[in-house]
Amino acid sequence: MRRLLAVHAHPDDESSKGAATLARYAAEGAEVTVVSCTGGESGSVLNEKFELGHRAARDMTGLRRLEMAAAQAALGIDHVWLGYVDSGLPEDGEPLRPLSFATIPVEVSGRPLVRLIRRLRPQVVVTYDETGGYPHPDHIRCHEVTMWAVERAAAGLPELGEPWEVQKLYFDRSMSGARTRALLEALEHAAPHDERLPFVREWAARLADRGETMTTRVDVSAHLEARDTALRAHASQVDPDSRFFFWPNELLRQTWPTDDYELVRPRGPRAAVEDDLFAGVEED
Repeated sequence: MRRLLAVHAHPDDESSKGAATLARYAAEGAEVTVVSCTGGESGSVLNEKFELGHRAARDMTGLRRLEMAAAQAALGIDHVWLGYVDSGLPEDGEPLRPLSFATIPVEVSGRPLVRLIRRLRPQVVVTYDETGGYPHPDHIRCHEVTMWAVERAAAGLPELGEPWEVQKLYFDRSMSGARTRALLEALEHAAPHDERLPFVREWAARLADRGETMTTRVDVSAHLEARDTALRAHASQVDPDSRFFFWPNELLRQTWPTDDYELVRPRGPRAAVEDDLFAGVEED
């Protein structure tokens, strides 16, 4: 049995980063689990078209749990809450929310993840790099906690269950300069007068060589609609006209039909770019 664990900071991150990969492997029969480190309760409504603002004001925690359940169903995956409070994204100089995820020592917040890894026994774990993908304190702490837990799950801490060694650990590389440049070229060819082109050119220049360390490209062309449905499930956070839906799915299929990753464990020489997160994995 193939088992994949994706560790994310907030509900909605699983749908904006690698969601089609999760849907693909779940459809193929793998056990796919997303863990959300926080409940997203410090977030605000980011979708100006959201019609349930009164509900968000009354119970953001409950609302985001309902949205996560809908996204989970769209992707066909399992889901676990790690149980920590969203740290929020304070202005420069402002403190983080007390007792929130990013304020808790890694050796404390990582223990539930060690227990979960040992219970689920994933061969593959996916998370963010040391930048968090963007500098949100919970994303950075998500990286730190995942790296700590993967290492500790293999040995020690006997009170947290039988040891389990993760065979492969990946960082998400969905935002790459190469991908954006390829899609920009396709859009310039298909719609040379599109009013969005100046923005995309600026975006491509800003990304530059970001993501060039990718080692693995997973074909997700058959699962883009599941990704879109999962994203739209997070209706308080995702505007249906936002950049998440900037590229038509047919253009994606023709130009860049993959989710992209960097293999960071184990390291070593590789003859070619992988097309499968489970390549070389020993199944039990």
